[in-house]
Amino acid sequence: MSRTVEAQAPVSAPVQAAYSYCEAVTGQQARNFAYGIRLLPADKRQAMSALYAFSRRVDDIGDGTLAEDAKRTRLEETRALLGRIRDGAVDEDDTDPVAVALTDAARRFPIPLEGLDELIDGVLMDVHGESYETWDDLKVYCRCVAGAIGRLSLGVFGTQSGAQGSERAGEYADTLGLALQLTNILRDVREDAGNGRTYLPADDLAKFGCSTGFNSPVAPPGSDFAGLVHFEVRRARALFAEGYRLLPMLDRRSGACVAAMAGIYRRLLDRIERDPEAVLRGRVSLPGREKAYVAVRGLSGLDTRTVSRQSARRRA
Repeated sequence: MSRTVEAQAPVSAPVQAAYSYCEAVTGQQARNFAYGIRLLPADKRQAMSALYAFSRRVDDIGDGTLAEDAKRTRLEETRALLGRIRDGAVDEDDTDPVAVALTDAARRFPIPLEGLDELIDGVLMDVHGESYETWDDLKVYCRCVAGAIGRLSLGVFGTQSGAQGSERAGEYADTLGLALQLTNILRDVREDAGNGRTYLPADDLAKFGCSTGFNSPVAPPGSDFAGLVHFEVRRARALFAEGYRLLPMLDRRSGACVAAMAGIYRRLLDRIERDPEAVLRGRVSLPGREKAYVAVRGLSGLDTRTVSRQSARRRA
């Protein structure tokens, strides 16, 4: 996945306008994500915004109010558009700015666009109302909707030439995506329940007496909701620890971007762990000043150095 930086052709006015549109979508709709990609150089930031804008379109179809058949049709139309992007068949003057921007990004970076096919597959699971009996079942979904995004992002970041263990970079990016998605699932249990969705594995819910669901601002009667949350938090922390092994393989600014995005979610996880029932009362979030601190910490390289030292101790 290593990439030699070469002089890039200047971006034409129509393509620049398409990227500007994608950056506006990202800034408005993905505040946590936007904090991280601010740390990237312009070409990578634009490519990541194009990836986000396309992914957001897919998610919005799945989360929208259309009937199930209409959602499936729209998602397959989006998959067909992805095929045109993959084939480089979208012209600069196309009326779809997301398609224009993503076509240019895929020309500039080795982005594995099949990851967006996986995202569409994952959203189709939502449309079909899939439920998950075990963690292994849920991992399949998480790899589609989040692990794939990690691998797509790695196509933009690239790895540093000679980075030790870089053959496993895609695996670590995928695992970090799983960690972020499990954190999202914990944060959104009440919102998802209101939409008729339950993502946590059924066997975990049964183990902690939570099979009746989360349609109330208090835990289900007789349940060990805190035990369930702490169990899933430990699982997410293990995924973060494994996924963070990606950081030393990235250049400074790409590593800062990943550390900032992952760091925000790790702090969300801390808040959820301290007060599990907060996720039943509303959405847990971080104030802007705390997100800014995490971004500065990422740019300092502190997390990367910590992971590097841990890896060195493991090899010793």
